[in-house]
Amino acid sequence: MDLDAGQTDELLGELRRSHPRLAIATVLRGEATTAVTGVPPEADFEIGSLSKAITGLLYTDACGRGEVLPSTTLAELLPLGDCPAGQLTLASISTHSSGLPRLPRYADMWKRSYALWRHGRNPYGEDLAELLAQARTVRLKSLRPRYSNLGFELLGHALAAGAGLTFKELVAERLSTPLGLTATYVPATESELGPQALTGTNRKGRRQDPWLGEALGPAGGIRSTITDMAALARALLDGSAPGLAALEPVATFAGPAARIGAAWMTLEAKGRTVTWHNGGTGGFSSWIGLDREAGSAVVLLSATTGSLDRHGFRILAQLTQP
Repeated sequence: MDLDAGQTDELLGELRRSHPRLAIATVLRGEATTAVTGVPPEADFEIGSLSKAITGLLYTDACGRGEVLPSTTLAELLPLGDCPAGQLTLASISTHSSGLPRLPRYADMWKRSYALWRHGRNPYGEDLAELLAQARTVRLKSLRPRYSNLGFELLGHALAAGAGLTFKELVAERLSTPLGLTATYVPATESELGPQALTGTNRKGRRQDPWLGEALGPAGGIRSTITDMAALARALLDGSAPGLAALEPVATFAGPAARIGAAWMTLEAKGRTVTWHNGGTGGFSSWIGLDREAGSAVVLLSATTGSLDRHGFRILAQLTQP
């Protein structure tokens, strides 16, 4: 079913209680519809770990171009020497099965966590050289599915190195420019934020620093607008997006019900197969879901923390109802 203006307003009203600054996009039969509440239509959001979903697309695109292979190791692309992390394959990282921990072992982890909790500070901020230094000393864990921000940071920068680009340039050349995504970009510093960049808040309404840093980009540092994310969702459905093989599940992730491609998760929900990813930063939350069989998609972007998963799955199910 199509969501008419009244239904969209009803959805926004329902979500506004927990997410007062929100944007929603739906795609059905090739047509994208967007709506916002509490923000201008051109508002620029942190999309958090939806950045990993984009990095997954760039990974499978790079494989298709012959720039890398699934068996290519990090050390073949980045100056990591013979450290354990350098021997990891891109394929294992793309499915969160490399043994890399979620985060590197920061010497000041307690300080970072407190500054985020108490003052809304950015807990990241490393540049590429600092990321590589962290990777050279990281200890690998058991080989089981383990969600890893560190892994996707390294994956994205390795792909960029293989293409002779920075990650920021890779996103622009392989994704944003071909798809006409004029406001999807990877800022590393506050000076690189766009004019419509929102400041996020936590659930208590406290302002949070933007999550910036060169290292963070591939795992959680991309920003975008609801218009651009709607265009990306439409391109994923019509086949014009790069790296579509990333959507195809190749391994289990959290038991037999949840499978993973290159970052993208696949889950059976109410009799439908949903391909999806979510994201969250200190002040933002996000969700994208595709019902590829029905040709429908939903994107939610919020400038407030708090899971959007339940809402996203529910709205996507509504789109596929007769």
